[in-house]
Amino acid sequence: MAFNAVSARTTLTRPAQVSVYNRPMSLALAPSHVHAQEAPVAAKPQKVVWPTPVREYVSRAFDQDKAIKGITQVEMKKKLTEVIGFFAERNQLGSIDWPNYPLPQELLRDERASAQAQSGHDAFMSSQNGLANLQFHTPQSKKRKSQDADQLPLRAEPPWRTGTNLESRITYTGPTEKRHKKNAISREGFSKSDQADMERRNKRFNNNKKANQTPPWSSPRVDKPDNDSDMSTAPCVGTNQSLEKSYFRLTAPPNPEDVRPQYVLEKTLSMLTKKWRDEKKYGYICNQFKSLRQDLTVQHIKNAFTVKVYEIHARIALETGDLGEYNQCQTQLKALYSQNLGGNPAEFTAYRILYFVYTCNKTDMNDLLAELTSADKIQPWIKHALDVRSSLALGNYHRFFKLYLAAENMGSYLMDMFIERERLHALANISRA
Repeated sequence: MAFNAVSARTTLTRPAQVSVYNRPMSLALAPSHVHAQEAPVAAKPQKVVWPTPVREYVSRAFDQDKAIKGITQVEMKKKLTEVIGFFAERNQLGSIDWPNYPLPQELLRDERASAQAQSGHDAFMSSQNGLANLQFHTPQSKKRKSQDADQLPLRAEPPWRTGTNLESRITYTGPTEKRHKKNAISREGFSKSDQADMERRNKRFNNNKKANQTPPWSSPRVDKPDNDSDMSTAPCVGTNQSLEKSYFRLTAPPNPEDVRPQYVLEKTLSMLTKKWRDEKKYGYICNQFKSLRQDLTVQHIKNAFTVKVYEIHARIALETGDLGEYNQCQTQLKALYSQNLGGNPAEFTAYRILYFVYTCNKTDMNDLLAELTSADKIQPWIKHALDVRSSLALGNYHRFFKLYLAAENMGSYLMDMFIERERLHALANISRA
C-alpha cells in the first residue's frame, strides 16, 4: 500500500476537532443544498413562573381545612413536589384541570387504602393456598381409624424382631405407614376437586393486579420508550387541534380526542423544524416527533408526509448522535420506501451502508448489497458509501480519509462515529510497515 507523505500528514494526523468539517443542517428537505450554520448563543436562563392554577393548587394543599389525619406535612410536601415535577417535565402544567385535581394528601390517603386492601387480599389468597396442605378426614375415615386402632395391639412388634423372614421385613406395613397412605389419599381427593377452582381464583387475582398498576397519583398513562408496534390495529380518526402534545406509550385503544389529524400534524412539523433551527433542544424535539409519529401510526397514515416526518426525525437523531431513534426511523423508512411513497431512498440507503460499516455488521451488509440494483449503485450518495466500504476492506486509508472529507448530507455524522477507530488502525499499519 503506497502512501504519500503529504497526504499522510494532512489526513492521519488530523486533530480531533476536524471531525466537524462541513456539517450540514439536518432539516433540509433538499439535503444537497444546505450549508453549515453557526450554533446560536445560549440564552440566559429565565426564572420559572408557575401558572396561576398551579399556585392555587399549592395553596389549597397547605390549607388547614384540607389536612388529613395521619398524613404529615413532610409526606404531603414530598408528594406535592412529585406531582408537579411529573407534569412539569412533560410540559403539561397548562393542560391539567388543577381545580379538580386531587390534593397530595388525598392521593396519599388513597394509596394507603389501596395498599391496605391489597395486603388483605394477599393474606386471604395465602390462606386459600394453604388449604391444600391441610388434612381432611370424613366421619367414615375417623370411624375406620378408630376401628383400626382398636384392632391393633398396644405394642405392635415388627416381624424382624420376632422372626428372621426377609420377605416379611420388606412387606411389613405398620400403623405409621397406614396413616401416611390415608393422608395422601385425602390430599389427592382435595386437589382433584378444588385445584381447578384455585387456579381460576389465582388467575382472576393476577389479572386484577395487572389492571390496577398505575403511577403514584393514579395517572392512567405511563411514559415509556417509544414502540410504534404496540398501537391498536384499528384506525382512529383524530380530532385534536393542539400543535404540541407530549408522547405517551399507548396502553389502551387511542382516544380520537387525543389524536391530531394530518392537517394539524403538518402545522406541527413546520413548528418543530423552526424550533429546532432556533433553539436546538433535542429532548423536547424528540418527544414531540415521537408523539407526531404515534398519531400517524394510530390513524394508519402512510403517504409522502409520513416519509417526510421520519426522514427529518432521522436526520435530527443523526445530528445529535441518537442512534436508537435513528434506527427506529430507518426501519420504518425502509418499509415506506418499498411502497413507492416518495422521499429520498438513495440518501438513506447510503446511511444504512455507513451504519453497517460502523457496526461491522457483515451479514446485514451482504444482504443490503445483494438488494442493490445497477441503477442504485451509480447514485452519487450510494456510490460514496460503497467506496467507503471498499476502501476500508482493501486497507486503502488514503482514499478513505479523502472520502471522509467529501461526505455529503448527514453521512459525515455517521462517519464521525468510526473515524477515530479507522485512524488508529491506519497508524498501526503504518507503524508496522
